[in-house]
Amino acid sequence: MIRLGEKQILYVVKETDFGVYLGESKMETKNTILLPKKQVPTGTKKGDEIEVFIYKDSEDRIIATTKEPAICLDELAVLKVKETAKIGAFLDWGLDKDLFLPFKEQVGKVEVGKSYLVSLYIDKSKRLCATMKVYDRLTSDSDYKKDDKVTGIVYGKKEGIGAFVAVDNQYHGLVPEKELFRPLKVGDVIEARVIRVREDGKIDLSIREKAYMQLEIDSQMIEELLEEEGGFLPFNDKSEPEEIKREFGLSKASFKRAIGHLLKKGIITIEENGIQKK
Repeated sequence: MIRLGEKQILYVVKETDFGVYLGESKMETKNTILLPKKQVPTGTKKGDEIEVFIYKDSEDRIIATTKEPAICLDELAVLKVKETAKIGAFLDWGLDKDLFLPFKEQVGKVEVGKSYLVSLYIDKSKRLCATMKVYDRLTSDSDYKKDDKVTGIVYGKKEGIGAFVAVDNQYHGLVPEKELFRPLKVGDVIEARVIRVREDGKIDLSIREKAYMQLEIDSQMIEELLEEEGGFLPFNDKSEPEEIKREFGLSKASFKRAIGHLLKKGIITIEENGIQKK
């Protein structure tokens, strides 16, 4: 059976001026599929085996290609958006015809030029389409443990829970809402630290380092901002937590630790209306 959306080895059963027809056996004559001439390897002849990918062309005809697709049926891949329209978006997957991402299969607004994690499926009209609803395609059998560094892509967000991350584009990960000290959007690629591996194998993540390492990072960031603002910032340990998080991406506790560290090193003074670089 010739399978849409998959790579398979077929046989050349007929040669024409515009390509070759392929079948499941050397004797197949009815259920054949065209491999266009520009895709036919040099020297190919009747009876040869060819590995091809099966998809549909711009006229919705089933066709074969020797080009390597970036994704096959039920797989996961990060693909770039080439174009958007009211009905959906079109993704670059390495083939002549772009891959359609229906609007109903999008998770939030997608942007041209940005890449997103998607899976490939066959819709009710027997078309190959992409979906950003990939939760059920991820697994929980990674070998990661607490404090490991990982890379992943944000594929969803939910208020009160956090940002869902596909670690290595395949494992269930979550940045809990309490760890979201800077905004994350769907499609963002992040580096994170494993803070917990749950009993079911799913991974909780932090986009911040351990406290002692993060203290140096936060302090340096505040010092750099002071330089940019002429040596003064109108924030101190009495500022509102929401203002601190909005301006610095830090919790108030982290901010207080950082400015305390700078104060101890003699880099700043804390004034009634802000912090001043010495």
